[in-house]
Amino acid sequence: MDTIHGFRRTNYCADLRLCDVGKTVSVCGWVQRQRDLGGLIFVDLRDRTGLVQLSFGDQTDRDIFQKAASLRSEYVVAATGIVRERESKSKKIPTGDIEIEVTELRLLAKSETPPFEIVEHSDVKDTIRLKYRYLDLRRPDMQRTIALRHKIVKICRDYFDEQGFLEIETPILTKSTPEGARDYLVPSRVHPGKFYALPQSPQQYKQLLMLSGFDRYFQIARCFRDEDLRADRQPEFTQIDLEMSFVEEEEIQTIQEGFLKRVFREILGVEIATPFLRLPYRQAMDRFGSDKPDMRFGFELKDVSDIAKDCGFAVFRDAVAAGGSVRLINLDGHAADFPRKKIDKLTEFVKTYRAKGLAWTRLIDGGMTSSYAKFLTEEENKAILERAGAKDGDLVLLVADPKNETVFASLGALRCECAKQLGILDPKDFKFLWVTEFPMFEWSEEEGRYMAMHHPFTAPMEEDADKILTDKAGCRARAYDVVLNGTELGGGSIRINTPEMQEKAFQALGISQEDIDERFGHLVGAFQFGAPPHGGLAYGLDRLVMLMTGAESIRDVIAFPKVQTASDLMMGCPDVVDSKQLDELSIACTRKEASTPDEA
Repeated sequence: MDTIHGFRRTNYCADLRLCDVGKTVSVCGWVQRQRDLGGLIFVDLRDRTGLVQLSFGDQTDRDIFQKAASLRSEYVVAATGIVRERESKSKKIPTGDIEIEVTELRLLAKSETPPFEIVEHSDVKDTIRLKYRYLDLRRPDMQRTIALRHKIVKICRDYFDEQGFLEIETPILTKSTPEGARDYLVPSRVHPGKFYALPQSPQQYKQLLMLSGFDRYFQIARCFRDEDLRADRQPEFTQIDLEMSFVEEEEIQTIQEGFLKRVFREILGVEIATPFLRLPYRQAMDRFGSDKPDMRFGFELKDVSDIAKDCGFAVFRDAVAAGGSVRLINLDGHAADFPRKKIDKLTEFVKTYRAKGLAWTRLIDGGMTSSYAKFLTEEENKAILERAGAKDGDLVLLVADPKNETVFASLGALRCECAKQLGILDPKDFKFLWVTEFPMFEWSEEEGRYMAMHHPFTAPMEEDADKILTDKAGCRARAYDVVLNGTELGGGSIRINTPEMQEKAFQALGISQEDIDERFGHLVGAFQFGAPPHGGLAYGLDRLVMLMTGAESIRDVIAFPKVQTASDLMMGCPDVVDSKQLDELSIACTRKEASTPDEA
């Protein structure tokens, strides 16, 4: 087999054009396919830029011709030849006007038949794609996505450098401070029985950098969370992480809008409008049932609890009496798109969000059918339809529940599901907004206590600072999320910067003084030496790339992702380790899995 000794690539495959005709060039890559027409052989050669056609004919040296005849898909070759204009041109590829008449051919590596064809948008099971991820990554669409990710990161570094930020790396081995998602733990050999934690974010380090006088920090940060996976979650992920001193919310948000504006312009050629809409959390929930609303369409929520509270329909009346609510969305103009069978399926859909059912009124062709109207007075029915702004051709959908969070969750998801079914979601319509003034705390049924909605380092709104211990449900935070088309791209806040307020925040979460000293003493102690007002934000780089490329899963924008079981099908991990290693770490395993689950 030939080696590459003495060979030097002059061009990537897809870079050649008619202006290169007559030039002697050298290219290398993988054989996409070989077509043997007897006296002519054509080989489509692929590298990360695309395809170029290699030509072998009557003028080709016989040894080279025979070597070309032996080529198979995914063989690795290097070729030198003269660029010439093709007789039969192709509009399917950028190099379709030219070909390379090969004068030298080297076979660098053979390949077995791959488990799937290396083509764009290959219809292959995820388990196979991820087991052979190195082959999956050869596909042109995957190559473009990974290259686009690189360009986004480059723009990020350039932009924040121009804005005066310094890129500073923070440790990967750090201290476990469990509050929120579970940590990944790393045992210490030198300190038996003690553990490092992999960072869920560089949060505390970047705040300490503000104390250190680095008033503008950013980092392309690897982060780790031991939590259940979804389409847009991974156990290890990448953040665009930043922090600023001597700022308030508006300045932070304006700088981020500039970054996103530049990324979308340079990557997609899309001009996004700035400044983004600012929407307080309470309004977002009341209008859209979500703290990350998709603003590409309407179907806004309307509260009809005041109308339904004394009505004859027990489902409505009892929900309001129990402290819950009755709310609706109006699918204006789409009654004909949702016959009864589809409405029944929507009822099953909302039940997955713990709603007990779905009430509805359908107005079509001057008539009305309803699942609840007979239980209400004429005046009550009229008032509900007026509140909905309903007219002929509309479908009004209502959810009632003793828990407002169930009403919001089910209707918020329902409006998006209906928009999806109607096909009105344009992936190229990018609607950004800031959701602001989040609650400082949220009640956890599982924990039986209030938890920090973002994290315990977020500052309360100045006018709510005295509520942090006395009115946790009413205390708002100086927190903000940037949302795009129903997906949270990133979140941040103005931070606490005094030891007194930080201790109050910990106390509000039920953390004892002893635990504060043990788990967070380094941060509270640092605040005693003059902490500037500061705040920041972190983007999910993977989510950003997913939305910009239109990928269905976050796995499609990560080179080597994990599957839903947090396992790597290609490497076969997590896996057992040698007992000697465990002994060195003073660890004993009490339970072992038989094998790594082979599922995506």
